[in-house]
Amino acid sequence: QVQLVESGGGLVQAGGSLRLSCAASGAIFDLNPMGWYRQAPGQQRELVATISNGGFTNYADSVKGRFTISRDNAKNTVYLQMNDLKPEDTAVYFCYAHIYLWRAAGFSDHWGQGTQVTVSS
Repeated sequence: QVQLVESGGGLVQAGGSLRLSCAASGAIFDLNPMGWYRQAPGQQRELVATISNGGFTNYADSVKGRFTISRDNAKNTVYLQMNDLKPEDTAVYFCYAHIYLWRAAGFSDHWGQGTQVTVSS
């Protein structure tokens, strides 16, 4: 089975920074893409950023210029550096990975347990 373990959430004041990490483990043959989604109370889960195993990135318009996604392919780990945080960034952040498991028939979607990010004004 696959595990996605997140870390790095917390409470920060507006204008501050946080760095999220997510490490994938298990019988993984390929990981493409990895990324982050978030869900605020009463809202639908939304894309924050994704990154392919070749380094191609995609960002939500609301975080462009403030957040940077990166990954370490050797460690099956994805990072999200969040700068200039705003109260509207408050949400549970979920790690996402599109994974091809050894002996699998194809790719499957996997999610982390979520980590809370709270930005105070």
